[in-house]
Amino acid sequence: MTYTGFDIVHGIVSFGALAWMLWLVARSPGDVRRWAVTGLVAGWSIAYPFGIAASRGVEFLGVDAMNARYLQHALLLVAAFSLVCFFQFSALAPALARSRAVRDTIVLGVALVILTVANIMIPADLRVPAATVTSTPGEGPVGEPSIGAFYVAANSYLLYAFAAACVWTRRYARGAEPRLRRGLRIASIGLASISLAGATFVASNISRWAGTPAPPPVVFTSIFLLLIGIVLFVVGMAYPTVKTRMAALRVWRRHRRAYRRLRPLWTVLNEQFPQDALSRVPASRWRDALTLRSVHRRYYRRVIECRDGLVRISPYLADLGMDPAELPDPERLARQLSDALRAHAAGETVSSQAIPIALPVEDSLEADVDRLIELSQAVERSAAPVKS
Repeated sequence: MTYTGFDIVHGIVSFGALAWMLWLVARSPGDVRRWAVTGLVAGWSIAYPFGIAASRGVEFLGVDAMNARYLQHALLLVAAFSLVCFFQFSALAPALARSRAVRDTIVLGVALVILTVANIMIPADLRVPAATVTSTPGEGPVGEPSIGAFYVAANSYLLYAFAAACVWTRRYARGAEPRLRRGLRIASIGLASISLAGATFVASNISRWAGTPAPPPVVFTSIFLLLIGIVLFVVGMAYPTVKTRMAALRVWRRHRRAYRRLRPLWTVLNEQFPQDALSRVPASRWRDALTLRSVHRRYYRRVIECRDGLVRISPYLADLGMDPAELPDPERLARQLSDALRAHAAGETVSSQAIPIALPVEDSLEADVDRLIELSQAVERSAAPVKS
């Protein structure tokens, strides 16, 4: 069986996500919600190649087309059940969530029994046409009870599961923080669209069972609703994480920019006070270079080193007559800093105590860094760094 580029990418992403979820479960085996998400991802991932084989009417891993369709639907039912369990264990107390999960397990079991019996009863000469029904709208066998029962059972349970998941998503969203609430509401719209598509599929299956396949426009509309629903669901579930990562990226960019803008001040201070450098050898240089945390680490180290250097040079600034109560403009302070560094480099001794330098008006790290950046830019515009 040949695969398209989309099939290959889908497989890589799906099974990559499954491997990631298995790793997370191994780290927290007692987290029921992670098990539920793992069941969801596993069901969708493993079902996909069987669905392709069934639609093409070919064997896959020694399984004929109709049995491939059976395995696909059975796995999708387990995936939908896992989705419902995830929201139940997220929105309810553990004991109540377990009782609801047991009830839904019974419903899943009934659907799987009907699916299994119907699959066995499909006549041999209709098994391939029955497997390819979903890929040939308006065509295929009609009026066959076993085929009708097979698809009605599968799509009815999916309709039930996605409708229940939609209700639980809306319920969970009520008590969530704003970012998660927005994501869950988007996901619930997607689940509502999937449920509407499922309802249309069930109606189409009943119509085929009665002897009249649904018109292709109805089937195509259902497929469109299904695809839109899946996209909205994925977007909604990913929304909180994406927003968090975007916020983290903005902080990362701000720290990276501040780190670079502090370089002139840090350079002149580090040349005079190299002992203040916070040396550190990372456990893995490649990991330290590639992770976002390394930027934050270097940023905080540079801020601390600049502050330590200013504390050391502050007695020389006080000896030059600088009043710690003043907030001199950065250009004037840069010139005074240059004179103080020159005095230190010449080995002059001073008797003054350390004084606060370039303190912000507001008591916050961001305001403190802003003052240091102002001084650093003024140093860059002033004379070249003094060397001992």
